[in-house]
Amino acid sequence: MLNKITSIIRDGVRDLFPAYFALVMATGIVSIACHLLKMDALAFPLFYLNQFFYVVLWLFTLARLFGHFPRFLADLSNHNTGAGFFTLVAGTNVLGSQFVILKSDGQTAFLLWILGLILWLVLIYAFFAVMTLKEEKPPLEKGINGAWLVVVVSTQSLAVLGALIASRFGAWKDAFLFAVLCFYMLGCMFYILIISLIFYRFMFFKVDPQELTPPYWINMGAVAITTLAGANILLKGDSTFLADLIPYIKGFTLFFWATGTWWIPLLLIFGAWRHIYKRYPLTYHPAYWGLVFPFGMYTVATFRLAQVFKLDFLLLIPQYFVYLALLAWLITAYGLISHLFTAFRKALT
Repeated sequence: MLNKITSIIRDGVRDLFPAYFALVMATGIVSIACHLLKMDALAFPLFYLNQFFYVVLWLFTLARLFGHFPRFLADLSNHNTGAGFFTLVAGTNVLGSQFVILKSDGQTAFLLWILGLILWLVLIYAFFAVMTLKEEKPPLEKGINGAWLVVVVSTQSLAVLGALIASRFGAWKDAFLFAVLCFYMLGCMFYILIISLIFYRFMFFKVDPQELTPPYWINMGAVAITTLAGANILLKGDSTFLADLIPYIKGFTLFFWATGTWWIPLLLIFGAWRHIYKRYPLTYHPAYWGLVFPFGMYTVATFRLAQVFKLDFLLLIPQYFVYLALLAWLITAYGLISHLFTAFRKALT
């Protein structure tokens, strides 16, 4: 029996989904949403559970990196899977945000931000260099998907957590906030570039049900975290040099929130078309965590936006949206548990 369990774990490491840190992203942001809406009975268990997920996924990732490097490299250089590695950055920074918001632990959050920055620097240049210089490339309709927007999410996650820990930098606070603002602007640029390609792919190429995967929800999640990054800068960035930029940041932040809100009904229509009209089976895949994250992020981003603009009526949205985020998390978690149970049962019989 022990040999069979070891074999299952070995296969899991070898075939680890590159974007599996979306599990940490989703769990972390739903936890933060619950905390902001005074649902700590759910927020803290999710926080502790997320630390477990984070450690286990890192162990699997490192084991895969050193034990199955050719497969790791093949995924990184693949147009369909390479961007998924940016969930390492986003998951690290979302967990760091949990430490600040739920535990007021700025030291751990700072260390996680540094780790996130290092991962981002390695991945951002490795990914774009490989995608640009590789000789064999797929056509646009086969090579682009919603997962590419995790590049945006990872970049904005540095701005989100950075704004939360800026006060730790003392005399260097202005310099650090300048860097945070630059990450925010860079993330905005990445979104405009990538979403233009995705929108072109939607409008001018045939879309099959199997291609309309859950990561397309990051179309909305990427602008939701951009909204949160802008809101955090406005709420925490009490720096002299930011004063002249406040109207600009406010306008840009609202622009991205409106864009994310527009995406939600359209993505729901896409899902209904895929699973109801086309009857595509709804079975567990780790990519579904990329659907949960946007629900939680939109909840938190709208809550912070309401604080920035002092618009209490906007708080109605997160008060109800948090339950959609929780429902999505529970359904996906049930799928994960069922998937693991089935895999172990088959292996042991």
